[in-house]
Amino acid sequence: MRRWLISFLLGGIAGTAFGLALGVFLFPCVFPPPPAADVLSEAERARIVATGNFIHADPADPIHYGSGNVTVYERTVFLGTDFKVGPGPAYHVYLVPRAQVRRSADIPDTMYVDLGGLRAFEGSQRYAVPAGVDLARYASVVIWCERFGVLISPADLTFR
Repeated sequence: MRRWLISFLLGGIAGTAFGLALGVFLFPCVFPPPPAADVLSEAERARIVATGNFIHADPADPIHYGSGNVTVYERTVFLGTDFKVGPGPAYHVYLVPRAQVRRSADIPDTMYVDLGGLRAFEGSQRYAVPAGVDLARYASVVIWCERFGVLISPADLTFR
């Protein structure tokens, strides 16, 4: 009887821990945040530096995808109203000096600028560019999963 009770308690603890860990991982996929709807003021739209489009870097990967446009202004990176990525945990927006980012291995060895965590998996969003960043040195905007070190979607920039 005592052995059964210990097995029952240990199973309950292990099951709870596994369920909690699975819930933390799947929460953003099952309950994604609502679409974002940021807008830019006239002052923020003063001068476009570059534009680009997010792509599905690896068509063989059905989980990590992205689409939509991105516009880089003097102090702001703006993801357009048509922006969309597949849901997941801990996504960040990076400015990356490398052009043609297509693999996860292209990011870790570069001096990227982390603009912050992605606020929604779809919709328009703006991210402030830190003071002192020379935008001419950054050829790509990338959506990156920090938790798993995976490329979600790159956008090659075309400078004006």
